[in-house]
Amino acid sequence: MINVLAIDAGGTSTRAVLLDETGHCHGYGFAGGGNPVSSGPDRAAASITAAAEVASDAAGRPPGDVGHVLIAMAGMSVSGPIDWVTTPLAARGFPATAHVASDLLAIYFSGTWEPDGYAMVAGTGSAGIRVRGGATEATADGLGWLLGDAGSGYWIGHRVVGAAVASLDGRAEPTALVPLVLEAAGIEDSRERGPDGRSSSLRALAQALYGLRPVELSRFAPLAFAAGSDATARAILDDAIDALARLFDAISVRDLAGPLVFGGSILTSQPRVSEGVAEIIRGSGFDPEIRTVPDGVVGAAVLGLRSAGIDVTADIFDRIRSTLAHLR
Repeated sequence: MINVLAIDAGGTSTRAVLLDETGHCHGYGFAGGGNPVSSGPDRAAASITAAAEVASDAAGRPPGDVGHVLIAMAGMSVSGPIDWVTTPLAARGFPATAHVASDLLAIYFSGTWEPDGYAMVAGTGSAGIRVRGGATEATADGLGWLLGDAGSGYWIGHRVVGAAVASLDGRAEPTALVPLVLEAAGIEDSRERGPDGRSSSLRALAQALYGLRPVELSRFAPLAFAAGSDATARAILDDAIDALARLFDAISVRDLAGPLVFGGSILTSQPRVSEGVAEIIRGSGFDPEIRTVPDGVVGAAVLGLRSAGIDVTADIFDRIRSTLAHLR
């Protein structure tokens, strides 16, 4: 019986599961960020290897018993050589080769075993795919903070801090986002103007924000939801809903029906957004069954079995989900 090691290598965390060809999960491991772009190849490889070793130890099966490895990671990292991770894995006794798959496809197969459908992710970034015959047929967005990620945590957070800065600068109406942003940034709310004519709060906030990496602005996204009935916050969230609805429009076609899998905290933990997006989608004439998933590790397991030549049926999919749930 073949043992498959499936790894979901995300930007902030890595999950690994060791399962057999029946879909029974025997070991689960968790470690830090495994994306080589955001974490760097060395740190990403260390996280992936650590998660793999924890899963192997938990299963009570040595690395040498693993016959097949699949790693799901962000699309920009899928192409190109992967010796940065296969070499350290092999040094610990795992197979010297690994299959690589898209993290978006792993999200999709975390929600369903069906070969046709759609997936949308809105976490720090945002992207969507259309899946036909078990493979990615079309992808939209996922282009990063500079060129895309519309409706994502970064996108919302950027607009939140932009609205607060504009209000402090006198270029926009007062908004409840100002005190929330200042508090989140650890800055005292003082409107006293300095020699440059700006308030000390605005100067300190601008300095703090420019000290962050752009993607770190996603930490301010929750403030849009915390601001309640504030008109500026509502407008930001309405725009995010519209952007994510347009993302679905970019990947959807009339001749393909199937489930729609939601992933990422903005779509899985914020009903205002997920319900708003679903309403627009259904208003456009589509009525997919919407499923939400917390991460892509189930899908990585599905893809791992499929890449090993195993047909993943509904029974096997259900077994992966149920046995993995007992290990988490």
